[in-house]
Amino acid sequence: MLTRREEDEAAIRRQIGRIAEAIHAKDLDGLRRLYTTDVVSFDVEPPLQHVGVAAKLKNWIKVFALFRYVTYEVRDLALTVGDDVAFGHCFGRLSGTLMDGTETSGMWVRATFGFRKIDGEWLIAHDQVSVPLDVRSGAGVTHLVP
Repeated sequence: MLTRREEDEAAIRRQIGRIAEAIHAKDLDGLRRLYTTDVVSFDVEPPLQHVGVAAKLKNWIKVFALFRYVTYEVRDLALTVGDDVAFGHCFGRLSGTLMDGTETSGMWVRATFGFRKIDGEWLIAHDQVSVPLDVRSGAGVTHLVP
């Protein structure tokens, strides 16, 4: 029998899996259901922060406009789960076929998630996506693989 923490961790892992499924299906409503309405996102695209689920979804709309076919892969997901808050981190990679037919393996990014348990459901209240920075050039380092 699973403990409460193990059940909650499994539920959060399913939510992360739903992110990948919704991205693959280009399902904005599916993504919307995974975030709190007041989510704060520090995504790779400007501005520095995106506040609210509508702002977060605008980033996914931009991604979906670039890809004919898109997948999202998650590696090395680690979670710490409390009673009603949890956080996790992993590596993630968007890849697929661009609208012009070009195949891309994408790039690996670092992703951090903050979850809140609301009415028994684990929702993303904060996320941050980043790439390492070459301090000398100011450029993101996008060729690294976990």
